[in-house]
Amino acid sequence: MEILTIASLILFTIIAILRLDWALFLTLAALPAYLLRFNLGPIPMTTLEAMILIIFAVWFCREKPWRRWKKTDWKNRRQKYPYHWEIIGILIAAWTGLAIAGFDNAALGILKAYFLEPIMLYIVIINHGQRSNRKFIWPLAFSAAIISLVAIFQQLTGLFIFNDFWALASQRRVTSVFAYPNAVGLYLAPIIPLLAALFASYPRRSNLITAGKKILLLIIIISSLAAIFFAKSEGALIGLAGGVMITALIYNRRSRQIAIGVAAIGFIILVLSTPLWQYTQKKATLMDLSGQIRRQQWKETMQMLTDGHLLSGAGLSNYQEAVKIFHQEGIFVKNDDPDWYRQVVWNNEYKKKVWQPTEIYMYPHNIFLNFWTEIGLFGALLFSWLIGRYLYEAIRLQKKMEHRPKMIVLGLIAAMSTLLIHGLVDVPYFKNDLAIIFWLLIALLGIIKIKQRKNI
Repeated sequence: MEILTIASLILFTIIAILRLDWALFLTLAALPAYLLRFNLGPIPMTTLEAMILIIFAVWFCREKPWRRWKKTDWKNRRQKYPYHWEIIGILIAAWTGLAIAGFDNAALGILKAYFLEPIMLYIVIINHGQRSNRKFIWPLAFSAAIISLVAIFQQLTGLFIFNDFWALASQRRVTSVFAYPNAVGLYLAPIIPLLAALFASYPRRSNLITAGKKILLLIIIISSLAAIFFAKSEGALIGLAGGVMITALIYNRRSRQIAIGVAAIGFIILVLSTPLWQYTQKKATLMDLSGQIRRQQWKETMQMLTDGHLLSGAGLSNYQEAVKIFHQEGIFVKNDDPDWYRQVVWNNEYKKKVWQPTEIYMYPHNIFLNFWTEIGLFGALLFSWLIGRYLYEAIRLQKKMEHRPKMIVLGLIAAMSTLLIHGLVDVPYFKNDLAIIFWLLIALLGIIKIKQRKNI
């Protein structure tokens, strides 16, 4: 297996040397390749990481960026990277998180996979995306197509779902190529708005090739939505709905009216349907099973942070160890029983019935707490600032643009909004592929900013 991996990476290196843009597209199309792992001597490595390092090394040797620091041509060649101060601050926060964790191997792995390598890829994309940023969306489309087709196959057959509970037809949850169902929603949810934006950016009246592209995109969007539905990733579906709603409110007057109308109709349906209202209320107030587990997890996380980790966090890859002393082995799950409290206190059989064991997850399952525990309060605030600035600048940019680039910017707004809403109850960054998607969104908006600056 390792021989095949090495041979593939040698071929990939040749492609990168001959056509760096092709290598970039292959990398973006193969984001789940982080699942393929091998050792480079004593260093654990994934295929995705190796591809990123190869791309960066080829770009670095070809472009020789150190020449830009020569005093004689500094003013002529100097070009600031978008969000460069935020990136520097995030890297400092990540290195601080590494130091707090004691520079152990797990923390070093988090630093390189979730911070250094995504930012390295960001740099290369910024330098190779000046002509068209739409070309970086198509590789994601092919990736989404494969992920969704595998998920749909699993739903229809029950094959290759390696958890017996999820494989049962009565409670099936697909996982596609990933290890757990939520990974399907985390991966596909921010990609779908980009595909929809690419679809909308093509003219209504088009030639046969463009029409074919639009049909292909539409099929991938529908299959991706089906995959998320079959994975039963409710957070991803809610995030998508929220992202679409936010984008509709921003786009123009007509879309605002439609969005408000849809929201009003949806609210009326909820009020008139008692079961649906109760279900929505439980989800919104986090009173269902997963919501109560999340609330307990956040409670334990805050106890850990206020007990000496308020500014520093727990350090990279150290959350589970730091929160262990505050962890409860389980919770009594609340329900609609008006006599619930008395029953839990006095009835041992009832206690067993509503008792839910809880585990210590790798992260707190909240986007702000995820960053806070890993890279400290400064790092969490810096990421919040970066996301806020991204959304603010994207909203301003789309007002000045013609239809085609405007659609892409709206897609970027919807993708980040989806990621942010889903991140309220999940971990949309701390995974190899998700970190790349996050920085790809930042890079694509950065490319648009550079173009706008040149046109002024």
